[in-house]
Amino acid sequence: METYRLIPHPDHPPSGVKGVAMRRVQLKDGRTMLRYRVDGCCDLVLPPFAGKGRADELWQTTCFELFLGNGSGPYLEFNFSPSARWAAYFFSSYREGRVEPEPGMQPDIHVGQGQEIFLLTAFLSTEDVAGATHANVSAVIDEKGGTKSYWALAHPPGKPDFHDPACFAAILPAPGFP
Repeated sequence: METYRLIPHPDHPPSGVKGVAMRRVQLKDGRTMLRYRVDGCCDLVLPPFAGKGRADELWQTTCFELFLGNGSGPYLEFNFSPSARWAAYFFSSYREGRVEPEPGMQPDIHVGQGQEIFLLTAFLSTEDVAGATHANVSAVIDEKGGTKSYWALAHPPGKPDFHDPACFAAILPAPGFP
């Protein structure tokens, strides 16, 4: 079990959100659980439930992401929306050669919210995330009033770019993620 604490991009600070983190747990049933937590969620804008399934452009509003790679070259991107929609993309190199792989199991997404805490839990097949040595955990957080903040483990200079190799700041334990 590991917890990753994200930081907001300095040029796009949140208005009410106090923190974003993700905890990863490998379950004995062959799944990996990713639990994203948003602290200070009073003004969080959430897309409505849209039914489970694949969709594109989930990052246009509140969305949680996981990028997996081996330091350079090919990488895998997962997007998880509070709408219960998800996306998976494989890139052969930085933003190039995008294809949509079919995961071994479709991500299963659940959400919960209290007065101050929002949780999104995504379950993936452990086989779908195995083998990576580096990860980027990230989130796009949309708040009332038009505030949009971009959270990641690290940010390169310039505009937010979760695909940048500098964002793959988590070194994963051998033999890989998980």
